[in-house]
Amino acid sequence: MFLEQFIAYIKYEKRYSPHTVAAYESDLTQFYQFLNHPDVIIAHPSEVTHHHIRNWMVELMNQKLTSRSINRKVATLRKYFKFLLENQHITASPTGRIQTPKIAKQLPVVVEEEKLSRMLDSDHVFEADFKGVRNKLVIELLFGTGMRLAELLGITEADIDLYEGTVKVLGKRNKQRIIPLNRELQQLLQHYLVLKKSEIFDNNSLKLIVTNKGADAYAKMVYLIVHKYLNYISTQDKKSPHVLRHTFATSLLNKGADLNAIKDLLGHASLSATQVYTHNSVERLKSIYKQAHPKAN
Repeated sequence: MFLEQFIAYIKYEKRYSPHTVAAYESDLTQFYQFLNHPDVIIAHPSEVTHHHIRNWMVELMNQKLTSRSINRKVATLRKYFKFLLENQHITASPTGRIQTPKIAKQLPVVVEEEKLSRMLDSDHVFEADFKGVRNKLVIELLFGTGMRLAELLGITEADIDLYEGTVKVLGKRNKQRIIPLNRELQQLLQHYLVLKKSEIFDNNSLKLIVTNKGADAYAKMVYLIVHKYLNYISTQDKKSPHVLRHTFATSLLNKGADLNAIKDLLGHASLSATQVYTHNSVERLKSIYKQAHPKAN
């Protein structure tokens, strides 16, 4: 039902990331599997109504999906039917009458900066071999630059400029940005590249972060690295690469960095996406106030 055309459109024309393309494809496949029912015969997308979509949303709620997840799937349908409408495959979108569930505001999850810094400065946490130095570099890059997981996996050795002290990353919508590197991170990168060059690998990837065999690093590997080391300093449930991105942004804000500068460093398209970190800063101020002010209690 024009699914292949839509996937090709977002992949090659819109240039969405592989992760986003896979999510869109999964959502649409799931939706059409839901419609593939003996009591429901859909031969063309024009036959899909808002009732079908609402019934699917109820089914997702029964599966205990969060409002955020349901909203994301509905957003996929909106994009898909908009594509069909613009290409004259349908005459009206069935998503126009759909109301999505409200999402409770959630503050970004962060780890304590002091504990994270102490762990990274310790001589007893990371091994001195290639694997240990690589694992430390993964944590340092995510925390020291605020880059996304997909951006980290996409970095090549050529993207590192140790002379200028910068790294070039390719963000969402193929937008390129330059992120400065702190002195310690530059030294760690230099050491890592020497170790990487001296390793005898089965593969010889040009990507910066590689597996123990020299192949391109992958998302699950980075998740496991981050989870392992954050376990040393945090008992919270969420221990993902994105937590380090949140920690980077919150740390900058707490130290007085300009919000627009943080926006540019994170690669956000609009300031509204960055403003969520101000809530963390306010909560921190409230905590300090309650602890320090004699009239707080």
